[in-house]
Amino acid sequence: MKPAPIVVHRPSSTGGRRVTVNGEILGLAHDDRDLIELLRRAGLDAEALIDDPAWVEWRGGRAHDWDAA
Repeated sequence: MKPAPIVVHRPSSTGGRRVTVNGEILGLAHDDRDLIELLRRAGLDAEALIDDPAWVEWRGGRAHDWDAA
């Protein structure tokens, strides 16, 4: 199985999670709304993708958990 192209990295100590697509940093998301906007700007239909493990890997924490580490 090939790795998911979108990675939502572990929560940072100050809150938010770094988001990458194919290794390229898109930015820091603090909630689902931020994540959807970052992915939309990258040309992706984020609302249809964020819960699909074939597309999104949530690292270092539960999916949709945005609290500081």
